[in-house]
Parts: sequence; structure tokens; C-alpha cells
Amino acid sequence: MRLATWNVNSARTRIDRIVDFLQRRDVDVLAMQETKCRPDQFPRAPFEAAGYELAVHGLNQWNGVAIASRVGLTDVVAAFPGQPGWAAKAGAEPVVEARALGATVGGGNGDAVRLWSLYVPNGRELTHPHYQYKLAWLAALRDAVAGWLAADPSQSLALVGDWNVAPRDEDVWDMSVFEGATHVSEPERAALAALEAAGLREVTRERVTNYTYWDYQQLRFPRNEGMRIDFVYGSAAFATRVRDAAIDRDERKGKGPSDHVPVVVDLD
Repeated sequence: MRLATWNVNSARTRIDRIVDFLQRRDVDVLAMQETKCRPDQFPRAPFEAAGYELAVHGLNQWNGVAIASRVGLTDVVAAFPGQPGWAAKAGAEPVVEARALGATVGGGNGDAVRLWSLYVPNGRELTHPHYQYKLAWLAALRDAVAGWLAADPSQSLALVGDWNVAPRDEDVWDMSVFEGATHVSEPERAALAALEAAGLREVTRERVTNYTYWDYQQLRFPRNEGMRIDFVYGSAAFATRVRDAAIDRDERKGKGPSDHVPVVVDLD
């Protein structure tokens, strides 16, 4: 099974690029983030014509997650247990945003994967309430993971997507640029370490080195001033199945690219 994750930065805007990528790279399952549309607005027809089933979760023009699979798609769940909400305005009721979508992909014979497509909150600034929301979101995800693995330690579980955290200094082009900023703060990095302590392992780093995101501004891509913030975290059972990984840097080139590129893993 070939599984990929990609923050597509608008499914409607980049539908041609997405389907071309799926076919060119022979991808079985694609987890998407920042789809930026409701389910009724999602461009389903090109996926279905290419042989993919879809699970889509979106509330408006912000956020949004989806999974496309040509190897089965069952037990779809929007939001993980305890996922906190965000109040966009002071005094407003918090809303559980479209940032997490779970599904079982793959067939029988023990090769199924419980997959979560995740778009972790950005955090904005260290002093912004969105930063505390981000930390609470990651803490709740850690608790959910611990519960899932306690219930079934042998499951092939994968959490993939845009984590909006650079876990190591090497994951940004210049740490001095990020002094006092989100994405590299110790609490954010500790939150990802807590996921590993709960039983997950990031499976791409040992196999491939590159950034996965380059801002559109200030010629960041031509200068290779990027960040590595898109990852694949898997349970022990999932990690043992990983045979290869790739970061498709070329998807940042050409006309109308996303600011992120796909991360791909090959499984037994």
C-alpha cells in the first residue's frame, strides 16, 4: 500500500494537480488537509473517475480534511474523542473545527490501517489564545492515542498530516528567524514527544530528509527557506510495515502549487 499525506491548500483550486499526483505516483490512499470547503462543495467527480472513494469533513472555507482511497474506506469518524473547540470571537461558543478525520483503509488479511488525517491548529503567536488552543488540541490527541492503543496495542494506527510543529532545529532553515515564534517552542515540541511516549513513532525522518513547506512570500522556495512540519506518526504495528518514504519536493514547482508538498510512505 502506498499512503500519502498532503496539505493541498484548497481542494477545489488544486484538483487537477491532486489527481495527477495520485495517478503519477500510483498512490492508494491520500490524506488531505486544508481542503477549504464543505462536503457538498468538494470536487468528488475527478477522484471517483480515477477510482477513489472519499471521506470528507469540512464546515466552511477554512480548515477541512479528507481521505481518498482506492483500497477501501470504512468506519469514518469526524473528530477524535475529546477534541477541543475554538471560539473565533470572544464570548462565542467554541466550535470543534474540521481538523481531524479518521477512517480504516486497506483490505482484509491484516493489512488494514486506521488512518487519521490531521490539520493541527497553527497557534498564531505565543501570546495568542490560539496557541493555548493548539496545545490543548495536541494534549487531547495524545489522550485519544493512549486510549486507542490501550484498547488494541497491536493495531496498525497512523496519524498523518500538517502538524504545524517543527520538532527539531534542523526542521527550519534558520532557527534565529523563529526566535519567540510558534512552531518551534518547547511546549509544542513536548506535545509531539508526548505522542511518541504514548506509543507512536515518526516513520519518515530516518528515510528521507527535506522540508515539506515553503511560504509563498519572500522567495522562500527558490531560496529553500522551508520547514518540515508534515509527518507520519504510526503505532509499532504500523511502523514495522513501512518500507520506504519520500517527500515530493517537485510538487512545490510549476503553476499554482500548494505551499506544502506530499509526504509518501510505502507499506508491506
